[in-house]
Amino acid sequence: MTQDKHLTLLVETLSRLAEAERWLRRSYDQCNQVDLGAPLGDLEYDAFENLTSRFARVSDMVLQKVFRSIDHLELEEGGTLLDVLNRAEKRGLVTSADQFRELRELRNEIAHEYALDDLRTLFASVLEHTPALLDILGRIREYCQKKYLGERPETSRTA
Repeated sequence: MTQDKHLTLLVETLSRLAEAERWLRRSYDQCNQVDLGAPLGDLEYDAFENLTSRFARVSDMVLQKVFRSIDHLELEEGGTLLDVLNRAEKRGLVTSADQFRELRELRNEIAHEYALDDLRTLFASVLEHTPALLDILGRIREYCQKKYLGERPETSRTA
């Protein structure tokens, strides 16, 4: 794949990521108003299901699409998950590789959580970690804007 095609793929991914970020923020704002110490009704469970699903989807997009697209553009393809995260840390996209590994572990918990009695703990953890994920999205936007996109209007909007 040519560099132009990699750049086009990154731009498309960033556009989809901006929309996913908008929905993640919406869910976060809704769930941040809920008292997890009180009994949760159907609407609250639905809101948290949306939040956890959106959190997992956004973290997947960041790791599988954005970080890897940037690696392709910067001719640093391949390697382990840790290699990808270490390069993201060097670029300033994450504060540390360990930070994103935590987010990734939480994403895996979301994907494999079946016990209803553990859901409150999971919901609280997602609420706690969502600001860090949103911070990473801002870093990605700023990095890509400076390095690749300049003043292209379709990618410069914020969620």
